[in-house]
Amino acid sequence: MPIVGVIGAGQLARMMIPPAVALGIELRVLAEAEDGSARLAATQVGDYRDVETVLGFARACDVITFDHEHVPQDVLRALVDAGVAVRPGPDALLHAQDKLTMRARLAELGIPQPDWTRAETAADLASFLDDHGGRAVVKTPRGGYDGKGVRVVADAAEAADWLEAGPVLVEELVPFQRELAQLIARRPSGEARTWPLVETVQRGGVCAEVIAPAPRVTDAVERAAAEIATSIAHGLSVTGVLAVELFEANDGRVLVNELAMRPHNSGHVTIDGHTTSQFEQHLRAVLDWPLGDTAALAEWGVMINVFGALPDDRIALALGHQPSAKVHAYGKGPRAGRKAGHVTVIGSDLDDVAYRARAAAASFD
Repeated sequence: MPIVGVIGAGQLARMMIPPAVALGIELRVLAEAEDGSARLAATQVGDYRDVETVLGFARACDVITFDHEHVPQDVLRALVDAGVAVRPGPDALLHAQDKLTMRARLAELGIPQPDWTRAETAADLASFLDDHGGRAVVKTPRGGYDGKGVRVVADAAEAADWLEAGPVLVEELVPFQRELAQLIARRPSGEARTWPLVETVQRGGVCAEVIAPAPRVTDAVERAAAEIATSIAHGLSVTGVLAVELFEANDGRVLVNELAMRPHNSGHVTIDGHTTSQFEQHLRAVLDWPLGDTAALAEWGVMINVFGALPDDRIALALGHQPSAKVHAYGKGPRAGRKAGHVTVIGSDLDDVAYRARAAAASFD
């Protein structure tokens, strides 16, 4: 039985448990705390930033992968130096940890992306604003997620506090029709498979809904998204699932917004909607096993995130109101704005599928 070690005990590690059981894989989790979402598989509680803690956990595993991208580079490289299989490896993961590094490497690969610059001073930012219509997106290079670490500014003074801490990434404010996500999985031997392109709906900077496949998508956009993801996966030597968040710009361009080198919120719909889920595929990929078919099981799938809490009585209510809905609870304590779970419905009519998914999710309001 192969042993896969996961650093981080969030909902992504939790959703790896069912496919691991089905495939006969032993899943072990290094948790930050005893009450982590993936506590069912947690075998050790410890600090993922401590080299000795992580080495001690990793020595009993055949391969190490991640629930999040925050493990420091010195820890990752210590694992590699100790002969541990780390997937994705530190050289690849760096591009999901540091947005300035990501932008520079994507430019080298010729990947379409928004115009951008590295700003170290207020003058740098002011110059970019002058050249781009007086508004821009400013991002902290590290640590941002779910809308955190992102500001739209019209004056350099609006990012003065971030500039005091170090350089920032500045991007053009792209006028876009919608946001898309292209998932791909790659294994060390080089085999890669994509899932159908999806549309993501953001509210308050956080993913609220995913529609699979993206409706009304042209063949050109579909091809461009798949080619972009494939080029990035091979160009960065990614192992496991890679999520490429994209803008479909008003002028027809498909541009890379963000990268995630792990299973991703935009891929939760694959659990119930596709032959091989992103979580099963991620485990296959990091073990260098043949990748699975990514075909959809129905014409449409809609995934709705649920925030705050998923109490038992409300889960029963949702299942009673919408028997075709699949509810996934993350086992987290209640907290406003926190992703507590998601609901998925699949079917042949998009309007009906979306209605039923939203109705099930409304049971938790």
